[in-house]
Amino acid sequence: MAANCQRPRHGKIRRNVPGIYRLVALGGMTALPVFGADTATSTNLAATAIEPAQQQVWNWHVQNTDIVQGYPAFPAKYSGPNSLPNDGEVRETVSLDLTAGVRLWSGAEAHIDGLMWQGYGVGQTLGVVGFPNGEGFRLGTSVPNVNIPRLFLRQTIGFGGEQEDIQDDQLTLAGKEDVSRLTLTVGKMSAKDIFDNNAYANDPRTQFMNWALMANEAWDYPGDSLGYITGFAAELNQPGWAVRYGFFQMPRVSNGTALDAHFLEAWAMVTELERRYALNSHPGVIRLLAYLNEAHMGSYSEALSVPGADITQTRAYRFKYGFGLNWEQEIVKNVGVFSRVGWSDGNTEAWVFSDADYTATAGVSIKGEFWGRPDDTVGLAAVFDGISHVHQEFLEAGGTGILAGDGALNYGWEKDMETYYDFKIWKTIHASVDYQFITDPAFNQARGPVSFFGGRLQWEF
Repeated sequence: MAANCQRPRHGKIRRNVPGIYRLVALGGMTALPVFGADTATSTNLAATAIEPAQQQVWNWHVQNTDIVQGYPAFPAKYSGPNSLPNDGEVRETVSLDLTAGVRLWSGAEAHIDGLMWQGYGVGQTLGVVGFPNGEGFRLGTSVPNVNIPRLFLRQTIGFGGEQEDIQDDQLTLAGKEDVSRLTLTVGKMSAKDIFDNNAYANDPRTQFMNWALMANEAWDYPGDSLGYITGFAAELNQPGWAVRYGFFQMPRVSNGTALDAHFLEAWAMVTELERRYALNSHPGVIRLLAYLNEAHMGSYSEALSVPGADITQTRAYRFKYGFGLNWEQEIVKNVGVFSRVGWSDGNTEAWVFSDADYTATAGVSIKGEFWGRPDDTVGLAAVFDGISHVHQEFLEAGGTGILAGDGALNYGWEKDMETYYDFKIWKTIHASVDYQFITDPAFNQARGPVSFFGGRLQWEF
């Protein structure tokens, strides 16, 4: 395997659960008595309609996303091992998740996600660095395959003071929690569940579908072939800011499913500082991310001395690091803009997510309130992906990466444009139409441009 789709499909793992609750029973909602409360009053809360601090004991959700995507023939002066076929293609992907969560004790939740997937990305998920389908695995399958991508425990420690409501979703139990809190998460998850989130460009099941618009492509974020990994994360949240830290395992081979058992030599660390603010009462968030990976990775410069630029012959335990900036801002009600920029050192083999060493994205998202359809969304965004000079030389010499490798290279930044319209059909059933225009795919001016046309159906309950 050489590529994955580490997709933040459910958005961020939200942190919740305060330490003291009132007693109610309402479906899956319950709570414990307030310490020192009158017993008779506590046992009568449901009947007296007192506003309770309801805490959901358990939940379950199902979601299904079906995507059909294709492109017509496009010009190409040559093709190589990782090239997108230039004669046109249509492919489909299907995913089905069944998630469940349970409250274990005060502040603790356990969650599990069962995933079924089927299908392939166009071109076997090769040949485009800002790949156009966030639901497209390189680990494709013509028959349904099943996996447990998430199984984790989350403990929240509240520090008192102001509280906020937490809504029920696929990875969160509803309730109230202290705004000032520490949240600890351990188990199998997506690093993207916690880090590098964005309100307008995060989830390929409901928003933009391009890989570069669901995550920072310069962050080689830890994950297996399906985009999930075991690890630990901690978050300190305060009213206007948050700081996060994560420590994760790494795969044994590039984009592999097996994890590297050399725990002291194969790991990934990431930190993120988030600052929330408002401009004229319109919310905004800026996030600064830094990462450091160590894994059994190859060296681009050393591979230039190997016949065929076979980077596998240069693998050793090496470090890779980089930085990212993530910004979102509401301009007026129902209109938001966003951007991500990222940089990595560009010397060490891309190991997990994308071949990009540098990335910059920007876009706008508009809700349909303006034309009487408040649950619809239209989005427009641009992507610029590039690589370091030694990485260029490696691909020019015939090397291959996660997504790129045409056997030669006439270098140019890959430039992507995506627009989509997501519309509500009924309750929680949505459909989308999507168009992407990509020039210099896989950094190669000798191939393309390519137009991708897609349709998406998504439902959940």
